[in-house]
This record gives sequence, C-alpha cells and structure tokens, in this order.
Amino acid sequence: MGIEIVPLGESLGAEIRGVDLRKRPDKAVTSEIRAAWLEHLVLLFRGALLTDRNLIDFTLGFGDLEFPPSKLLNLAEGPRNGPKVPPEINVISNVKENGEPIGQLGASEAAWHTDSAFVEVPPAASILHALEVPPSGGNTSFLNMIAAYETLPDDLRRRIEGKRLKHDQTYTSAGDRRAGYDIVEDVREAPGPWHPAVRTHPETGRKALYLGRRMNGYVEDLSLEENEELLDAIWAHVLQPKFVWEHKWAVGDVLMWDNRCVMHRREAFDDSRRRVMHRTQLAGDRPV
Repeated sequence: MGIEIVPLGESLGAEIRGVDLRKRPDKAVTSEIRAAWLEHLVLLFRGALLTDRNLIDFTLGFGDLEFPPSKLLNLAEGPRNGPKVPPEINVISNVKENGEPIGQLGASEAAWHTDSAFVEVPPAASILHALEVPPSGGNTSFLNMIAAYETLPDDLRRRIEGKRLKHDQTYTSAGDRRAGYDIVEDVREAPGPWHPAVRTHPETGRKALYLGRRMNGYVEDLSLEENEELLDAIWAHVLQPKFVWEHKWAVGDVLMWDNRCVMHRREAFDDSRRRVMHRTQLAGDRPV
C-alpha cells in the first residue's frame, strides 16, 4: 500500500503514516521516506514509542550515525550518558537525578539555531524521539531556510551571496556559555568554523541561507556596525510566520529534520515538569 504523506505546514513539515519504526523499514519504504524528507524538510511519525535501538536502526537506514558533537569535541556542556543510554544518543532533558542533570538544555527557551553548525562538518539530520513531555510548553518550531533564501530581497541577496559566516562555539542554543570558553568581546574573534552564508543542498541542489544562530554571528570582512545591520535585516526577513511550522509534542512522537536547510527553536516550559528526549544525528557533508 505504501506510506501516506500528510503535509502539515504552509512552508514545511509532513506527517508520515503507515510505517512502524519499531521494525526497520525496508529499502523501498526508506526511499519513500527520504524523498518525502527532501521535499517537506521535516517529518513527523506519531506515537512511535521506540527503544534506543529502534531509533539507532532507523537512523542507520539513511546513512552513517554521528556521535553528538559535544562528545566529539569534548565540550563540557552536560552529563555523559548513563550506562542505559547508548553513546550514539544525545539526551535532551531538564530532569535531574540525585541532583545531577541527565541531559542537556534544561527547560529554558532554545533560540533559533541549526544543530551543531559550530563544527566543521555539521550533521545532515537530527532525529528526536519524545519519551516524556510536559502538559504544556516545550513546543518545537521549524523554519524553511530554502524558502527564506528564495524570497530574500535582491539587495540583501547581493550583500550575503558569496560571503562566509562565523559560527561561534561559545554558547549553547539555550544561551549557556560552555565550560572553558571565555566571554566573546569581539564577534570577529569568536571561536568556531567559517561556513558559507548561502549553502547548496548536496542532494537537491537548492540553495538555503545557513545562519547557524543570531548570537555572535559574524559575516566576514564587515565592520561590526555593518555586520549587525546586515544580519538584523536578514533575520527580520527569515522570521516571517509563513516560513515556520510549530509542533506540539506527544509521547512517542519522532521528528526528523534536514539540518542543512532547516532551523528550529524550542519554547520554554515549566522546569518542575519532566521533559525527556533522545536524539540521534545523521552524518553530513561540509557546507558548500
């Protein structure tokens, strides 16, 4: 019968029905899912209720797993996984056990960002599975950076095309400074890689803005004043509601998004309520 694809947002997002992720999809179904992912950029699988092994096997159907960059770079931004959680899994949670956090990013807002743009070769995809969710808050919104680029006013496009952007490693998406990193006094000197501000998708050939995040962003060769003015104008265009789709989580939901052309944010939630997510990442290519 094949899978059913149900579009969700005006600009991106689709629900996939008719597939049980607890059984690793065969090549034909995986191919259908990949095609839907490339078209809709964010895929939702409701009520999957996966084990970590299920989540890892599903991810492997699309390519190589990538260890969380916080582990690859030995960034001290959260706890290491306990013995019951495989090292390929990144735990996103506000829960504490014996006074210690079991995961990263807490309960505060996670600002608009691209996952792990602060490494030289960022992941192609992030796949997030909801194990526990609060009764309200913690929604995740997604932003179509292909559509944002394709509708960019001509003057802004001319100013950003061909430029590189510095992606700062100092802070997490929750705004917390990583251990061992100094406060950034001058964004031109921030630690982190240079990536093209407009990148070409390696599978579809479409162009997308690749901004990483607003905090400490810097466009090469600009004065600080010019940099802030240009990035403020681009972000004002990008954050239009027509480019956004928001997801309200339920237990068992799995979301898979294209990290090469999608940004996302998480709204804050009540820290007294438990939220536990397990995330895998798919290895990517150097942005070009």
